[in-house]
Amino acid sequence: MSIVCGLPLLECVYCLACARWAWKRCLHTAGHDSETWSLATAEEFEPVPRLCRYILGVYEEDLHHPLWEPAGGYGINPDWLIHKNTYENAKGCAPPYILYLDHEHADIVLAIRGLNLAKESDYAVLLDNKLGQRKFDGGYVHNGLLKAAAWVLDAECDVLRELVEKYPNYTLTLTGHSLGSGVAALLTMVVVHNRDKLANIDRKRIRCYAIAPARCMSLNLAVRYADLINSVVLQDDFLPRTATPLEDIFKSLFCLPCLLCLRCMRDTCIPEEKMIRDPRRLYAPGRLYHIVERKPFRMGRFPPVVRTAVPVDGRFEHIVLSCNATSDHAIIWIEREAKRALDLMLETDKIMEIPAKQKMERQATLAREHNQEHKAALQRAVTLAVPDAYSPSQYGTFSDPEEGDNSSRSSEGSSHGPSKKSMKKESWDEMIDRLFEKDESGHLLVQKPSNDNSC
Repeated sequence: MSIVCGLPLLECVYCLACARWAWKRCLHTAGHDSETWSLATAEEFEPVPRLCRYILGVYEEDLHHPLWEPAGGYGINPDWLIHKNTYENAKGCAPPYILYLDHEHADIVLAIRGLNLAKESDYAVLLDNKLGQRKFDGGYVHNGLLKAAAWVLDAECDVLRELVEKYPNYTLTLTGHSLGSGVAALLTMVVVHNRDKLANIDRKRIRCYAIAPARCMSLNLAVRYADLINSVVLQDDFLPRTATPLEDIFKSLFCLPCLLCLRCMRDTCIPEEKMIRDPRRLYAPGRLYHIVERKPFRMGRFPPVVRTAVPVDGRFEHIVLSCNATSDHAIIWIEREAKRALDLMLETDKIMEIPAKQKMERQATLAREHNQEHKAALQRAVTLAVPDAYSPSQYGTFSDPEEGDNSSRSSEGSSHGPSKKSMKKESWDEMIDRLFEKDESGHLLVQKPSNDNSC
């Protein structure tokens, strides 16, 4: 009798638990993922809109006579195009891409297009993977994307070596969107391990921008290569957030909302500590840039804000239940909002009238901060017992003697304190307000030291 009387109570508890879960999931917005991250600067974000336009250029049959040129054009000089690889040339081994010599920005760019829903070869690359199938450099990677990356390097090795030797001051930039972003990210890792094939190119000359990235490498690799790989995510984009294998996503393409909802429910029930310690679980690679342009319970788009960090835990672990989850994955929207965000950053810099010398100092400061943040993320990965994670001293990528004690303190603080708040740093605007003051005409003047000699 007592058991029967307790059933209604159990039902009420169960219903309240379900209602609480649904309420939390519906209130979780993309802005929560990056709310404690630092604001990106114009210098570090400048390549993103330009590279998005280069990727869009891969879709054109003839860049001399473009058919779908965006406002402002692709920014590509057809005479500087080294060559374009098509589906016919790749024979199903990799998506189409272009190799472009950007003299204006001193850059050798290899841009890879995203998934073509009408091409079986792209699906073959996606489906060529199983959980924990391929290990690389002490972690797990997507098998099909790694094969595509290796094919691209073999196909372009001679040309890239010639360009790297001919233009020693140019950077080598690998970029892609969606499917192409995974290929570009893994290609970056392959290039780092085969620099002898590219005239022993300096590691600092290599960089990657993964636009709307696929989850293609394990957490230890995603953090380790954050000094080279940058991932750009627009608001609610579903692909960097779902840990569902890519092959399962596109097998269920015509019921994608159902799949995302089920995955959302499943991931909510799994503790984050357990997910982090699964060595086979794949993540979005490198440093993350999150473009936030919508606010909860408000209509329309707001001026976009770009936040950046190298997170270990809280790395886009929850799917956002939003009607924009798939539209935010489109390269056209990403290019448009990235351009708006960059214009706002440049406008702010122009209003502040920052001298050229101080801009150079800001770039040097930014590089040091990114280096320290990367070290802290590597140390935190060790603290959280991420499989196959090693402290910064295990790698030969940190040799700047200037950073010494500051970097160690940063790493130590990250290992004992909160993961996100430890990444918070003073913004350039705050530094300007602290060091300068405006006169009546609005010009910046260095603040005079106070007469108070107290400590």
